[in-house]
Formats: sequence, C-alpha cells, structure tokens
Amino acid sequence: MPDDYRQMTHGIEVSVRSQYLPEQSEPDAGRYVWAYRVRIANTGGDVVQLLRRTWEITDARGRVQRVHGPGVVGEQPVLQPGQTFEYTSGTPLETPGGFMTGAYHMVRLESGEPFDVAIPAFSLDSPHQGGRLH
Repeated sequence: MPDDYRQMTHGIEVSVRSQYLPEQSEPDAGRYVWAYRVRIANTGGDVVQLLRRTWEITDARGRVQRVHGPGVVGEQPVLQPGQTFEYTSGTPLETPGGFMTGAYHMVRLESGEPFDVAIPAFSLDSPHQGGRLH
C-alpha cells in the first residue's frame, strides 16, 4: 500500500491510505473499486465532534463527484483530546485512477464553535493506469 497522506488542521490530524480492490473491480466493464482507511486524531485541547463530511472525487477524465452527508460510516464520533477515530470506506470509479479530497465539518463541544478540517488529497491508483495521478 502507498504511504499515508496526512494533513493537520486546527489540531486535528487526518491521515488516509487507499488500496485498490481487484476482487471487487471489473476493468472490462469500466468498474474500478478502492477502499480507503481514515484516521482522525485530536491533537488539540478541546473535545470535538465530527458532524458532517464533504468529499470531492475526481476520476481520470476530470469528472468531479461531490458527496455530502452526516458523519462517517453512520457515526458522528466525539473525540477527546488525544483520542483517535479510524474507519474504512470505499469508492468506485469508471476510470482506472483518480483522486479524492474533502473536509470534515466539526464542532468544539464546549464552545459550540464550528470548524472545518481538511482531508488531504489522496490518489486512487490501480495497475490499469499509467502512473500515479496525485
């Protein structure tokens, strides 16, 4: 698997690792599938909650799909200082590569202050493409 992509925003570190899933992909039918593992670490001093997410998924043709929704994998995790939350999800594309980026929309529970945390852009690579896109 490739190295983790990492980004720190407002004391929250997000790291992502993607993996191509050949057993779920059908290249002849234009279906390529990836899993990605996300680790969210609260390195700050406030208790925070992840309320919503926004993803931008770009395929190798430059088509962008925007995905908005509550929480992640059905959860809206609360992170105490020093805590982490990890989850795995996935995405299909019609092209053999692409990339994803986005943001988590969070709130500091004590003050009620909303803030956004950047999700680093990460590559969706498969053996069916010519090279890494990002």
